[in-house]
Parts: sequence; C-alpha cells; structure tokens
Amino acid sequence: MFKNILFDLDGTLTDSFEGIANSALYALHKMGVTKYNKSNLNFFIGPPLYDSFGMIFDGDMQKVERAITLYREYFADRGWKENSVYDGVPQMLQQLVDCGKTLLVATSKPELFARRIVEYFDLSKYFTFVAGASMDDSRTKKAKVIEYAIANTGINKADTIMIGDRNHDILGAKQCGLKSMGVLYGYGDRQEHTDAGADYIAETPQDVVRIIRN
Repeated sequence: MFKNILFDLDGTLTDSFEGIANSALYALHKMGVTKYNKSNLNFFIGPPLYDSFGMIFDGDMQKVERAITLYREYFADRGWKENSVYDGVPQMLQQLVDCGKTLLVATSKPELFARRIVEYFDLSKYFTFVAGASMDDSRTKKAKVIEYAIANTGINKADTIMIGDRNHDILGAKQCGLKSMGVLYGYGDRQEHTDAGADYIAETPQDVVRIIRN
C-alpha cells in the first residue's frame, strides 16, 4: 500500500528530550527566565523552536531569535548527543527496508543537526534522504519540510505516509495530502493523534511494521 515512509525524528526515532530540555533551559536561564524546568518543557518536543519560544516570549521575535541562538549554542556543543534511539526502532527500520520500502526523515529540527544525529546513531543506512528545517524561519513547519523532502526525492504522494509522535506531524501530512500515522511511544497521546485526524495509530515500533505490512 505504502512505498515511501517519512519519519519524524524527535520522539519517533530517538528520545531527544534530555538534549532539547537542557538546551532550552540554557537559553532561558541566559535570558533571565527561571520559571521553567524539565518537568514542564515537553512542549518543546515536536514543534519548531520559533513556535515554542514564541509561546514563552509572546511572539516577541527579537527575544525569540536570541533564545534560538542560545539554544543552538548549547545544542551544537553537546545537546544533540544527549539523545537515545528508542528500543525496537532499528529493527523496525530494517524490517521496512527488507519489505522494499523507501524511508526518509522529515523533521522540524535543523537539517544540519538531523543529519548529524542520524549518522551518529547509525541510522543513516536506512534512509535515502534526511529532510530538516532551515536555520532561519523559511522552512520550519512540518508541511514545508515534507514538501521539501518530496521535491528532493520525486516520490509519489499517493503511496507515501508520514509517521510521527505529535499532532504537528499529522497536521503537516494532511496539509500535503498524505496519509499519516501517530506513534504512542513518543510524546503525543492517543487523543492528540485522534484530534489531529491520524489515519493510523501505533503503540510500538513493531506496530508500525504491522500496520504498514497490512
């Protein structure tokens, strides 16, 4: 049914919370914002940084830009390594490749860091293309990243599915005319995926394989 599979990165292939939270806290503390801690920063997993910092600074783009610069200062140094591959993900990817599927990454994380992470965790062998956000605000929304991935690979939307753990993945897929699958082992719950209109929901990486095969 599906020949091409787009995967989100954070919360779908890897558990990146530690590095993202530490980078956000570093930026916020540098800017004198101390009311946040790791327990209330889950909203940074998934959306573009412009959206997450935009919520904190009420759309003040000067502060948002400064926060993103500080965030990337920490992330580029060590935050990107504060990360781990979810159990079962390599096996899932290998099974899908063995079935003849073409796998791509489509993430709102800057492409520079996305490629570095995929290579560092030995996942690059599964993917034909890694599509990420630009370092400015020109390509951060998931729909734009998906369209960028499709434009660079020439895959057919009709037999392509987007898989991710947050509603941004599902909504981005819909905007691009793709089917979508939400995963529950990341940072989104069933209600979030249902409300966003996910076509399929998988509880585990092995469920992803089962759904794709069927």
